[in-house]
Amino acid sequence: YLSVREALKHAALYYGVDVEIEWISSTDLEKTEDVAGALKDADAVIVPGGFGSRGVEGKIRSARYARENEIPYLGLCLGLQVMVIDYARNVLGLENANSAEFDKMTEHPVIDLMTDQKGLDRLGGTMRLGLYPCHVLENTLAGSLYNQDIIDERHRHRYEVNNEYRKMLEEHGLVFPGQSPDGMLVEIVENKQHPYMIACQFHPEFLSRPNRPHPLFLGLIQAACRRKGLPDQII
Repeated sequence: YLSVREALKHAALYYGVDVEIEWISSTDLEKTEDVAGALKDADAVIVPGGFGSRGVEGKIRSARYARENEIPYLGLCLGLQVMVIDYARNVLGLENANSAEFDKMTEHPVIDLMTDQKGLDRLGGTMRLGLYPCHVLENTLAGSLYNQDIIDERHRHRYEVNNEYRKMLEEHGLVFPGQSPDGMLVEIVENKQHPYMIACQFHPEFLSRPNRPHPLFLGLIQAACRRKGLPDQII
């Protein structure tokens, strides 16, 4: 997570503020009933990427807490997937919605392998790896952050948002402003009912530089500053 830490520093430097990073183990959040106690001092929450089921329920709890308490949230890769899982479970009411990566028997696999991936028996063959283009929709948070129609971002993941649930999610306020050029793959998700809750299937931290902070991290720091009540001239 070194690159995530540095991307936060790049964005904070741009706005002339310091960023204090507190690392919270998602496995600890699984064990406690006091999620609010663990996150109450956070001005923003990042759920970074990862593989496997360890700590996933804690990450889903983090996404839910940020959503319900309007805390700025940025999800990176798996952070997008847990944001969708929380929304499916706790807004749409799809009990036990999950990723097929973590529960192959789930009734609602809102995150799943794409159909053309399921016939591949080698894990490397199912991974979307490297630079891919993404079409960003206008009049969205993502559109305002990037201010361009086509972006290229680096990927390293296997599972995708299940297209069978996209319409249902959109009808309840979760929108998909970033998609593959053919519209078949979700690249960015945002909660239009939240001040700043956005997640991406790619890894924006890999493209952040001290003299060129990444737009998604800039947006997160700006939202955190506003939540903290810093003067407008600072941000």
